[in-house]
Amino acid sequence: PKPVSPDEWANVERIANDIVLQNAPVTTRLMSIEDARDTGAMALFGEKYGDEVRVVEMGTALEGDKIGEAYSIELCGGTHVQRTGDIGLIKLVSESAVASGVRRIEAFTASTARNYLNSHDAELISAAARLKSTPDAVTERVDALLAERKSLERQLAEAKKQIAMGGGSGGDASDDIRDVGGVKLLARTIEGIEAKELRGLVDESKKRIGSGVVAIVGVSEEGKAGIAVGVTDDLTKTLSAVDLVRAGAEAIGGKGGGGRPDMAQAGGPDGKNAAGALDAIEKHMAG
Repeated sequence: PKPVSPDEWANVERIANDIVLQNAPVTTRLMSIEDARDTGAMALFGEKYGDEVRVVEMGTALEGDKIGEAYSIELCGGTHVQRTGDIGLIKLVSESAVASGVRRIEAFTASTARNYLNSHDAELISAAARLKSTPDAVTERVDALLAERKSLERQLAEAKKQIAMGGGSGGDASDDIRDVGGVKLLARTIEGIEAKELRGLVDESKKRIGSGVVAIVGVSEEGKAGIAVGVTDDLTKTLSAVDLVRAGAEAIGGKGGGGRPDMAQAGGPDGKNAAGALDAIEKHMAG
């Protein structure tokens, strides 16, 4: 009823290759369908059988409640190897659902399996070389790089936050504060920032200005714009962040926007007009 788990996948492959390594003979017998069923032979996929059937048996069970008995007894009309060892190798490559409660596992065998593994081995060696590592240490190297990336992302997010607040840009937040009818408006555009980061920047900016409106437009790497507007609690009876963000959203090609009187967000495809969005918010404040 669910996909094969990694542990189940590995166990199936191990069991199959254990039988291959037995190099057991493959025996074939012709018998009546009733006698075949009495042996416990497995009939698969709803195939139709005649009065006489071909029963193929191979391997010896190494575990479970049938240890020492034939591992596989099936009704089959196909041709087979003489011994299980002729298969050489079994490498699982995919699994999928074929019916309710039934899943199909597919594998490569013999030279195809070896070629598959050789190809993956070559890819691993190539990846290790690029990572300046060895094949057996690739996982550790990747983990280290992911940890380094996470650290750099945190530093970048902090740097963008500082830029939004005025730090590291040759000035401070007051450089972008405008007086609109006696209300402070801190309006900024930040390049290379995702929409999900805007709310935190607006909250921080609201704390810094004390009383007023904060409007930040973030332009992503793809050129799309996200806009967030915050209104300090003392002004929410006269100014709504929702109304302001909707005014700005029109300028960047967006429609609507939502949130609360003290915090609202919107987005649009036209990041090039970020300045126009901020101007629209200022005009809406001015009435």
